[in-house]
Amino acid sequence: MKINLNEVTLPTIHTDPKSVILTDDTMMARKESFLAQMKSHSIDTAIIYADREHGANFEYLTGFIPRFEEALLVVHATGENYLLLGNENLKLAAHSRIEAKAIHVPFFSLPNQPMTGEKTLADHFKESQISPDAAIGIIGWKLFTSSQYDNSGLFDLPFYIVDSLIDYVSERTQLKNFAHALISPESGLRTTHNANEIAHFEYGATLAGIGMFNATQALEVGKTEKEVGALLAQDGQPNTVTTISAAGQRFTNATLYPRDNEIKLQDNYSMTVGYKGGLSSRAGFAAYSQDDLPDNQKDYLEKVGKPYFRAYATWLENIEVGVVGDKFYSMIEDIFPSEVYGWTLNPGHYTGDDEWMASPFYPGSKAEVKSGQMFQVDIIPSVSGYSGASAEEPIAVADQALRDELKQHYPETWKRIEDRRNYIKNVIQIELSDDVLPLSDTVAFYTPFFLNKTLAYTKEV
Repeated sequence: MKINLNEVTLPTIHTDPKSVILTDDTMMARKESFLAQMKSHSIDTAIIYADREHGANFEYLTGFIPRFEEALLVVHATGENYLLLGNENLKLAAHSRIEAKAIHVPFFSLPNQPMTGEKTLADHFKESQISPDAAIGIIGWKLFTSSQYDNSGLFDLPFYIVDSLIDYVSERTQLKNFAHALISPESGLRTTHNANEIAHFEYGATLAGIGMFNATQALEVGKTEKEVGALLAQDGQPNTVTTISAAGQRFTNATLYPRDNEIKLQDNYSMTVGYKGGLSSRAGFAAYSQDDLPDNQKDYLEKVGKPYFRAYATWLENIEVGVVGDKFYSMIEDIFPSEVYGWTLNPGHYTGDDEWMASPFYPGSKAEVKSGQMFQVDIIPSVSGYSGASAEEPIAVADQALRDELKQHYPETWKRIEDRRNYIKNVIQIELSDDVLPLSDTVAFYTPFFLNKTLAYTKEV
């Protein structure tokens, strides 16, 4: 496969997308599927933890996160539920998408707030009808895959909660990490989505693409990282990762965020923005052409840029329902060897409410790509002496039945997806399986020289 840089027409940018709300049927199906998972793993009670940064598993059933406090959702195999909430989120129990009894837990409030009504956590566990003899599945946010520990006994909840649970139950072995029920590549409920969920997440993915397009098109010498970074923000929606807009040397003074640093010709530049449903990322140069590159990186395109986009195009052309994780990983390793190009993470991963959920793409993986799954095209090269390359974007994979459902019930979403497919196939010249649904307007549109707005990578046909 040969990769070129060509002048291209710009992709269609779909402005003002409308939010798609998750339906009651979707939320009920989630609950019933989760109860089925509990039954199949002989779990009497599931306890799901949440805080501002780690709320997606909790949100999957409740529809909300506890913002700035901690929370627990207790789900019994009987279908009865309890929400343990702090001072300022107690009112949200009435808005939960599944019916749940609210229990006030002052411990979950912000530091030094009133502890009115304080009880021990054991008392709250009793209020939640948790039996000391129950088989309890604990869900934080992480799927542990250690070869050094018993993963079922690792818990990523605050110590004071886990310690209280250990004291509460009859035997510590009753407590099991149950995160795999939601996010494991083999059977995790959150790794697959119905049409309503894909349309819901496509909104956020679209926002990421809009922000990335606006930022790349506005990037100019003399502008600051803040000026460019401000264009990544969309609709006041929460970001799933720290927004990046960085020129030249990053992390000066340990700063992770856009600075007042002005863009200079030849600067390497990185941008990233993520919303629920997808993330867009770019890495390149404040340059018009290869002539503007630093003297020690004149061969950047041959050493990094074009090989990266060859792997990227290969990724898009080969993802489809039924692909096995190990085979897919090996394909990327063959065309873009990690020993040469320095990538160390999985070449792609599931996305959704949280930007990185888990990944089926690793050596030995038997997980198959399923209809309804959403992925980030995410390969991160690190070649010594060279700047990076990135065109990370979100896509979904859907069989004919799911595509028909999307087209029928969410025609605006489907129209955007069709526009993107046509652009990728006809302009960028990347072939796509019918299964592949681009979720952002900027999938495969990659201009490595950010001052040349229409000079993009394309596949030669």
